[in-house]
Amino acid sequence: MDIPLLIHLAYLIAAILFIVGIKLLGRPSTARRGNTLSAAAMFIAIVATLLNQQVLSYTEIAVTVLVASTIGIYAARKVAMTAMPEMIALLNGFGGLASALVSTSEYWRMTQEGDFEAIHSAVGISMALSIVIGAVTFSGSMVAFGKLRGLVSGKSVTFRGQQVLNALLLCVAIACSVMLVVHPETHTWVLSLLGVALVLGILAVIPIGGADMPVVIALLNSYTGIAAAATGFVLNNHMLIITGALVGAAGLILTQIMCKAMNRSLISVVLGGFGQTTSSAEAEANDIVVKEIGTEESAMLFDSVSSVIIVPGYGMAVAQAQHAVRELAELLEERGVSVRFAIHPVAGRMPGHMNVLLAEANIPYDKLVEMERINDEFASTDIALVIGANDVVNPAAKTNPNSPIFGMPVLHVENAQTVIVCKRGMSAGYAGIENELFGYPNCLMLFGDAKATITEVVNELADHHQR
Repeated sequence: MDIPLLIHLAYLIAAILFIVGIKLLGRPSTARRGNTLSAAAMFIAIVATLLNQQVLSYTEIAVTVLVASTIGIYAARKVAMTAMPEMIALLNGFGGLASALVSTSEYWRMTQEGDFEAIHSAVGISMALSIVIGAVTFSGSMVAFGKLRGLVSGKSVTFRGQQVLNALLLCVAIACSVMLVVHPETHTWVLSLLGVALVLGILAVIPIGGADMPVVIALLNSYTGIAAAATGFVLNNHMLIITGALVGAAGLILTQIMCKAMNRSLISVVLGGFGQTTSSAEAEANDIVVKEIGTEESAMLFDSVSSVIIVPGYGMAVAQAQHAVRELAELLEERGVSVRFAIHPVAGRMPGHMNVLLAEANIPYDKLVEMERINDEFASTDIALVIGANDVVNPAAKTNPNSPIFGMPVLHVENAQTVIVCKRGMSAGYAGIENELFGYPNCLMLFGDAKATITEVVNELADHHQR
């Protein structure tokens, strides 16, 4: 069997594995198998591509694989779950940058060889799309990384005329793309296109508030796939086209799911402004009076209930409290208490953040219940335990038209007989607003580090049982 035929066969197998892998990722019980199949598909695709010795020498390939694998293994072992959202933002950015650089280098190779006929309309348009989308994804992802990491303000950053400037830059990018196709011999158009796209990516993401970060991550992930597919047309690589299209489509579907979960249109997210606090909302927040509870009193309450719904949030991830929460759930279930976990689609800072975190603690998948299915159950629940969640349980989304999150679907925890909120202090959530829930008469505040606090509650419960 000749090498070209072997490569195409490997690409076909990899494509099938990618499709099956993505399908399996749709269910928590099969997600690990889907991830394994997708990783195997990527390995096959890389090996098949590198069989073509025209790409690089085998020495260069070996060194590159060694360096990249070392970085990947180190990151997988050292990056904490709390840092996973910014890690994904970085990976999205690097994927976009790779597409932009590959298309740029391919353009440079063709022009240096004087093969201008190779840059016909289809290839030229694909190059322009790859460079624009890839560069926008890279610079936008770096801004998202900065916001998630706290290096850049998580609030919406806007200035007068910003949208007009973005529109002008988009028009310039389109003009440069047209000139690239018409006059491929002029390098100025490619360099200008690359620079404009990088600036556009920054300006497109800085006005987006921190509460919209899950949507932004999903959208940038889609951009990465689209850029890769465009690069596939430039290189005439079927594997890149297939995988890029899969990632792009999956990312767009996920983005739409995130927008629906927040009751927002994609256009409103892209235009930014979410997370800005109105003066009236701040005034109402200042009137909140809370009732505090200790670990011993909390244990006494848990000792006399029959049903508990636990609502995890980003604060639980920061405190690495998921294992202590599992211990609490197991202890309660041993006493016959019904325990479930209410999962908001945008809890945390990336899609599925809480699902991954709880799975890491070996909490059964059937205990995780989506918002739409569990909201009606809060009214018949004795205790709703909120751990590190904020905006996704804020009743202002339903009751306060002046609130920036008004209209966003939230978990109806206030309908439970008692609400216990475990958090470090009274700081606002990622949307930048105070939570009306904290002042509700049935809400009790359990202040402190979530891991240490929940562990104390577990110990108190165990002592009560021994008595």
